[in-house]
Amino acid sequence: MKRHQSRRSVLKAGAAGAGLIAWRGALLSAADSLPLNRKPIPSTREMVPVVGLGTNNFDVGDAADIATRKEVLQGMPQLGGSVVDTAPLYGRSEMVIGGIVADLGNRDKLFLATKVISRDPDGADGKASIEESFHRLRTDKIDLLQVHNLAGVDQMVPMLQALKQARRIRYLGITTSSPAQHPKMMELMRRHPLDFVQVDYSIDNREVAGSVLPLAQERNIGVLINMPLGGRRGVGSVLGRVASRPLPDWAAEIDAHSWAQVCLKYVVSHPAVTCALSGTTQLKHLEDNMRGARGRLPDAAMRARMEKYWDSNV
Repeated sequence: MKRHQSRRSVLKAGAAGAGLIAWRGALLSAADSLPLNRKPIPSTREMVPVVGLGTNNFDVGDAADIATRKEVLQGMPQLGGSVVDTAPLYGRSEMVIGGIVADLGNRDKLFLATKVISRDPDGADGKASIEESFHRLRTDKIDLLQVHNLAGVDQMVPMLQALKQARRIRYLGITTSSPAQHPKMMELMRRHPLDFVQVDYSIDNREVAGSVLPLAQERNIGVLINMPLGGRRGVGSVLGRVASRPLPDWAAEIDAHSWAQVCLKYVVSHPAVTCALSGTTQLKHLEDNMRGARGRLPDAAMRARMEKYWDSNV
């Protein structure tokens, strides 16, 4: 089985219709009676939905591609979601998101997070990048600004604190997608007043459960999870590895009806995790992901059972 197999082979739900009625029907089918899980941001206790949207594939210019992403950003708050994470390094993604959100007029329904990198000792390049992000996102307030891959944390954190004091941003954080940077991240978590960190974590990639996540709980720092359904740099996607497998009977005990929901529920049930960012550019995948935010979540015993199943069978 190819590890890059598309989610079409995993999801059994039909594609959302092209017409408005079909589109609304798709939303209603996902917004079922199960309660939506939210978690508090530790520094303020503000509640956010436990599943959000990653946008590294929003780097598009074709009208048809923009239209599919517009469906996702329109559907996000209607399905109960709000957290949308992007970055200047994601090509045109900030610009695409800014244009769509301005067109939809739903900025107040979204929690917008983006990132900054600084190589200059005085952070001048980072400062310029931040102003460009405000411009591309077409907003005067960014909910969360993160130093991307720990590039320039010491020079940027004071600048981010000043932006927070001026109420141009609401939260600040740092990110990494490299396990080799986890020790450095933990050092920075101890030195700086952070609201968030962002790291990779999935049922198939659990290293941070013994390092970054416990420290985040200790330091009262929120955690965004990148790649909760997939691998990185040649590691096979989680969904691709289970595409041909039937759901285990125990999936019903956590109100999961697809492998995407099983894997997301595993991630967001960790006590340290605030929100898992699952990238998608299709409404039907968003529906599936947001169902992973609803209903029962695994307790400690179920999480151990899920880990044992994964390690023994996948």
